[in-house]
Amino acid sequence: MKTRTATPSVAFATPELSLFRMNLMRVGYLFMGVGLVIVKWPLLLHASSLPLFEGVVTCLLTAMSLLAFLGLRYPVRLLPILLFECIWKIIWLSVVALPAILAGDVDNATNAVIFNCSLVVIILAVVPWGYVWQRYAMAQGDRWH
Repeated sequence: MKTRTATPSVAFATPELSLFRMNLMRVGYLFMGVGLVIVKWPLLLHASSLPLFEGVVTCLLTAMSLLAFLGLRYPVRLLPILLFECIWKIIWLSVVALPAILAGDVDNATNAVIFNCSLVVIILAVVPWGYVWQRYAMAQGDRWH
């Protein structure tokens, strides 16, 4: 009879993150996932009849919601999903919303997207930025060959 030995996974060992911090990340994943279920999943049934890029965005964000729910189980492994959520919204707010606001050219549709993207502050609050800096900016990268 074979006995199984547990071998720790160095790539995903996270002694730096407390259980509280991981649960805080789970709140972010849940917020993202539920929000996208409410807003995007109903559109998925009609994605083929949407304008091209609206259909693309609907499918992309539906996939993101599924990964967000997977983040409930694996909050550290799915951290790039939270980072992606932060980065794309900050870019959009910076290069689309801010110039429109400064030009006084914000219509109702743009205003709605600005509001939705502004909710990224919740995700920004739950991301463990010290850990992100250590793991993604300061750590040695993977081998190239």
